[in-house]
Amino acid sequence: MILLLGGTSETAPLAAAFAEQGWPTLVSTATDAVLELPEHALVSRRHGRLNQQQMEELICREQIRLLVDATHPFATAAHATALAAATSIGIPYLRWQRMGCDRYGEENISVTSHSEAAQRAVSFGRPILLTSGSRNLLPYTKAATTADVTLFVRVLPHPESEHSCCEAGLIPDQIIAARGPFSVEDTVQLIQRYQIGTLVTKDSGVAGGLPEKLEAARLTGCRVIIIHQPEQPDGIAVYNAIADITAALAAHQEQPCNNQK
Repeated sequence: MILLLGGTSETAPLAAAFAEQGWPTLVSTATDAVLELPEHALVSRRHGRLNQQQMEELICREQIRLLVDATHPFATAAHATALAAATSIGIPYLRWQRMGCDRYGEENISVTSHSEAAQRAVSFGRPILLTSGSRNLLPYTKAATTADVTLFVRVLPHPESEHSCCEAGLIPDQIIAARGPFSVEDTVQLIQRYQIGTLVTKDSGVAGGLPEKLEAARLTGCRVIIIHQPEQPDGIAVYNAIADITAALAAHQEQPCNNQK
């Protein structure tokens, strides 16, 4: 069986491709957020965050032969946990890496961390729309409070997201709970409604809706701050085409299982 760690928009097509090859696939997601998966007898799902020990137990219990990590490009802790668990058990670890955007536009600002993004965003003194999820909110709420700048966040309508917002000190009027994908017009309307001057986003690539955000910002004259994707560790097999990762999995399937536990 393949363990597919997912939750992003690529999860369903990956699961479908694996099932079409006749490979039983267990999709594991951190939360129970809605995820449209193929209705296939070989595809099953579990949810709940796992530490390394719990993931190793899952691998052994479900007789996992291969681990495919298709979690969010910015989920660095999840990547580290998955790699450590696969290495400890002795099964192959393959990383699905969503492609970032090649060009952001000269008018947009590129940064490498949330703390840098927060400081750059408040420096303009205009209302901020944060579209980078419900993690890492504190740098923004602290910076916005210190600079007396209005901050709005767009997050998934999920209890975990709401809890993170409350912990960061956000009030309901600052929270825009909505599920994507978002069109250009969706984001234009938000920018205009809240008189946004600066939009903060991760480089979530085409699949994550970055082009639509950039176009909405261009149409409204809104500044954009983009957080680069984290660097990948050396020596990790990384794939961004379904045909390529399927071929790699097929090659591994022909090899004897090295599960050590």
